Amino acid sequence: MRIGIIGAGQIGGTLARRLAELGHEVRVANSRAPETVPDHVTATGAKAVLAEDAAAGAELVIVSIPQKNTPDLAPGTVPTGVPVIETNNYYPQQRDGLIQAIEDGTPESVWVAGQLGTDSVYKVFNGIWWKHLLEKGVPAGTPGRIALPVAGAPGADKQTVFALVDELGFDPVDGGTLAESWRQQPGTPVYGKDHDAERATAALAGASPERTEEWRAA
Repeated sequence: MRIGIIGAGQIGGTLARRLAELGHEVRVANSRAPETVPDHVTATGAKAVLAEDAAAGAELVIVSIPQKNTPDLAPGTVPTGVPVIETNNYYPQQRDGLIQAIEDGTPESVWVAGQLGTDSVYKVFNGIWWKHLLEKGVPAGTPGRIALPVAGAPGADKQTVFALVDELGFDPVDGGTLAESWRQQPGTPVYGKDHDAERATAALAGASPERTEEWRAA
């Protein structure tokens, strides 16, 4: 699959490494020049490019940048008509500052979808530590396999995302629609936990839409 990745940090860079290793055609960009993408990100075959070129012609796009930077992406950087994975989280006190719409209750990835201008956004990989994403993928059926929730519209695109999560070595768990993606935001029972599928499903069901104090703007 042709995959474009915008963001070469811990999650974006790890996905570039793993997906290229699995045989996908990966192009990856950071916010600077291609030569500044770290060597370890391209070590397994991903190609470093400019941000405006990363998603061109891609069959799937991954956006893995700080949420405060999402509005800075040039119009058209992320194409419509293909699934877009959004991996990040709103960290108001720690990094992003105030994003009023999210503070007012808009789920983080719904806000991101609006900034990107596409309704094919899927929230996944936002709650797993990058080192576990790199090292803890195992074959399907392995006891204790880590489950990752996927929130977004049902249909063929969601199945594509499910298949990619499985290929990386994790159990995809349906997190509902993008409007329900608050169930996997920071502060929820599933966030940051290496649950198996059964426990991840229960954690999603037990989530509250209320943001906890740590994850609200001060």
